[in-house]
Amino acid sequence: MKEKVLFTSESVSIGHPDKICDQISDAILDECFKQDPNSRVACEVFITTNYVVIGGEITTNAIVNYEQVARDVLKEIGYDDQDKGIDYRTCKVEVVLDSQSVDIALGTNDNVGGAGDQGIMFGYACKETKGYMPLAISIAHHLVRVATNKRLSGEFKHARPDMKAQVTIDYSEATPKIDTVLMSVQHDGDFDEAKFHSFIKEQVMDEVVSKYGFDTNYKALINPTGRFVIGGPHGDTGLTGRKIIVDTYGGSARHGGGAFSGKDPSKVDRSGAYMMRYIAKNLVAANLCEQVELQVSYAIGVKEPTSIFLETYGSEKVEKDVILKAIRENFDLTPSGIIDTLQLRQPIYKATAAYGHFGRSDVELPWEKLDKVEVLAKYL
Repeated sequence: MKEKVLFTSESVSIGHPDKICDQISDAILDECFKQDPNSRVACEVFITTNYVVIGGEITTNAIVNYEQVARDVLKEIGYDDQDKGIDYRTCKVEVVLDSQSVDIALGTNDNVGGAGDQGIMFGYACKETKGYMPLAISIAHHLVRVATNKRLSGEFKHARPDMKAQVTIDYSEATPKIDTVLMSVQHDGDFDEAKFHSFIKEQVMDEVVSKYGFDTNYKALINPTGRFVIGGPHGDTGLTGRKIIVDTYGGSARHGGGAFSGKDPSKVDRSGAYMMRYIAKNLVAANLCEQVELQVSYAIGVKEPTSIFLETYGSEKVEKDVILKAIRENFDLTPSGIIDTLQLRQPIYKATAAYGHFGRSDVELPWEKLDKVEVLAKYL
């Protein structure tokens, strides 16, 4: 019997411990940018049972109540009871922040305009979904977003904030289909398991899957251990930047290793990855290729990239040299050029800290614009 060709991606909700930390880090970045667009921010958050630590390096003229930002994020998510994992009103919040290293500032100030660190970043786009994203991660994000929205509206009874979704796509035939959908959803201790599972299957899984044009004849796994009462920061510690594959392409493309949340755009870990996504999406939309992965690399304090690489998986409609030429002639890849092109010194980042940074339909993000399609199409 021929083995199935299966590929899986996962996503997590706003109530997952790591995602709580990402949201607090990016909420702090946004608060800094609201008052001082030239803020330099590298903010990390650690969370565990009823305890939050905010650390990192921030240089800003903004006056920010970091503790209050953390409590507001926890309240918005729905962590209002220690029994859920943390209570925004009673938890301890410790702030341990310093200013940015003057050595780094030497290479990244406006006069020099260099990268804030060395490193490699990747961008990816394909025609598998309307958002130019891989199918598995798109559905996984959609599942936890729908489940969370229903929880916050009160429709999803007994659900708590911590959730995960995992989607397996079967590529054995020419037309892909869904093989398995897995969801783990934290819940109250006194709940009706049968009704809870039925709601997830019918009002979340089936509803989302149907929107992608698939039937509901897939394997469904719901809270496979049987119970998921202890969750959130009580069930597991959380840390900023620990969900980098969830944040990007669900494993369909490579990742440079640098996290996004809590970093201002002078850090090319973030801005470089955003620019590569912007370019990749426009290349695919312009039909220069059906699928593309881009890599860029930088040296700390140096403006221009040290390398650009592309992989089109044999889907290119013109020579790769032509695509590289199109990139060099139409995109400024210096850190300051990226920031200016995408207008990255805005308080837009908290929205990215859950449900992925790419392919979003629920928020407008500058690196998702398709405003270079016409000029790129001229290279065909």
